[in-house]
Amino acid sequence: MDHSIWDLLNHGGGAMWVVVAFSVIALAVAIERAVAQWKFVTRARALGDTVTRCLSRGALEEGRSACERSPSPIADVFLVGYERLGRAKPEHVLTAVHRERLRVNQDLRSRLWMLGTIGATAPFVGLFGTVVGIMAAMGGFKGDEEVKFSMVSGPISEALIVTAAGILVAVEAVILFNFFSQRANRVATEMKLLTDEFLELLLEQPGDSQPTRAKKSDKSEDKTDAKADKARAKGDGDGDREAA
Repeated sequence: MDHSIWDLLNHGGGAMWVVVAFSVIALAVAIERAVAQWKFVTRARALGDTVTRCLSRGALEEGRSACERSPSPIADVFLVGYERLGRAKPEHVLTAVHRERLRVNQDLRSRLWMLGTIGATAPFVGLFGTVVGIMAAMGGFKGDEEVKFSMVSGPISEALIVTAAGILVAVEAVILFNFFSQRANRVATEMKLLTDEFLELLLEQPGDSQPTRAKKSDKSEDKTDAKADKARAKGDGDGDREAA
């Protein structure tokens, strides 16, 4: 069976082209997910340690600046907590942070469905190509022609190449799917631990160490109250002079 690559790709009525496309897509998704998850846990732990040290000594702004500079996706989770602190109830801060954490978890599983779909459908595409190839081979014999095994074995073996390729691509996709799914679960667990520790320290911060936005609003309220007190005092003084 000395065939060129072009002949092999044309087996099964074009089914081999679909199998090859599945293989390319699976490899592309694997490379993209590897880049997205590269050093995710290491960067998340490093940022978590930095933010924890800052919160332990009450340096909220320093921890927030570290999150803004960090390329780790967990920085978005921490920043939501910083933005809501002092502006919402503690339970609302918890809800907002966990909601952002779930969004990051969903991003980690992005495009993994492609690997699962390829792993489930590639063998059937290969089997379809084999059936088409066998039908084409059998249809080439004349009705009154004596068919020998050597005449049938060649076309059938060529048709089975498509099934073998489909199974190979399916095994590749399933292995990649399980690997990245397991890694995403590990990252999700690590994010849960880091987020819980972050929230514990964040919500324990005293009121006077909250972000500057909250401080500015408090100062503006104090200035408004002071102006109102001065106005009332002035009105009382004018009333006393009129009475005299």
